[in-house]
This record gives sequence, C-alpha cells and structure tokens, in this order.
Amino acid sequence: MSNWIVIGIGALAQILFSSRLLLQWILSEKQKKVLTPVLFWEFSLLASFLLFVYGYLRDDFAIMLGQTITYYIYIRNMQLQQQWKKLAIILRIFIYCFPLFILIYGYNNGIYDRHKLFHNENIPAWLFILGIVSQLLFTFRFIYQWIYSEKRKESHLPLGFWIISLAGSFLILIYAVLRKDIVLFVGQLTGFIVYFRNIVIIKKHS
Repeated sequence: MSNWIVIGIGALAQILFSSRLLLQWILSEKQKKVLTPVLFWEFSLLASFLLFVYGYLRDDFAIMLGQTITYYIYIRNMQLQQQWKKLAIILRIFIYCFPLFILIYGYNNGIYDRHKLFHNENIPAWLFILGIVSQLLFTFRFIYQWIYSEKRKESHLPLGFWIISLAGSFLILIYAVLRKDIVLFVGQLTGFIVYFRNIVIIKKHS
C-alpha cells in the first residue's frame, strides 16, 4: 500500500482525536466545567478504528496495543450515555468483531507475521519499549476513567484522567520525535495543550 495512503489514514485518525478534544474543550470553556459530550466518544471510536489500521500497516505494535484496549472502553462509554443501541445492529456487530477479525486474519496467519510484529527493524529494542510504556500509560487513563464512570454509573472525565493523559502524552511526544512519526507528534501536541487546560479548569472550579 502507498505510504501516502498509510499516512493519510493515520492523519485522519489524529484529526478525529484532536477534534474530539477541541469539541470537549470548547464546550467545557463555555460551561466553566469539564463536560463529556456524546461526540467525544463517537469520534474516539472512529479514530481508534483508523489508528489501529494505521498501526497495523506500519507494523507498530505500540500503537495497536493502545488502541485495542481503549477501543472497547469507548464502546462502554457510549453505552453509559445510552447512545450505543442507536447504531444499526449490523454496524454494532462489525465494530465489536473488528479487532478479533484482525487478530485472527492478520497475526495468526503464520510465524512471519508475528515475527514482523515484534521485530520491526526500523524500531530498536529500547525505542520499542518506550513506545509500549508510553502507550500503556496513555491507555491507563481510559481504564481509570472507565472504573470511575462505572462507580458513578455515568460517563465522566475526572481530574485523574487528565493528569494521566498529560503524562502519557509527554512520553508519546518523545516517542514520536525519536520515531520520526509526524502523525503521532502533531496529534499529541494538540492533545497536550487541551489536557493541561482541562486540569486548570477543574482545579479552578473545584
């Protein structure tokens, strides 16, 4: 596949991720409190889908790892906001099964694929580890958010979510610079600013 198409897929994913944050930020600024709009989770799910594909096409395990975990948390938040069942049932089935399909088709298709996944010659071992650590930390924010929301029985973005986001984003920015990945860098740079601003809003009005 053309490298420009791969970059385009990744760029579109990052645009959606950035759009969800800008939307959430603008609405929160207007209301003077941190909000969690429905579109935040809808954009998140679509962006996660595209970024997973981008990671697969780039043989980047760190990206795929992070997206696989958060993918279903986005779905759960849509369920908490009573939006999931509004999607057509065929679409819901496809969304549910997509990661499993990729796993079976793409990575259980012989030893070569698994070797390619974990031994990318363009990523040295130490950078591979940095990518995984940064993605795990960045992903943990949604695990934290999920547990917090389940306890409250409503979708909510607490202070801890934004603090973890800020720390994870910082590490991913370092990874993106070292990996020379303009898609990751631009996407995280936008997010870094929004994460910091949400922390300020919460601290100011708590």
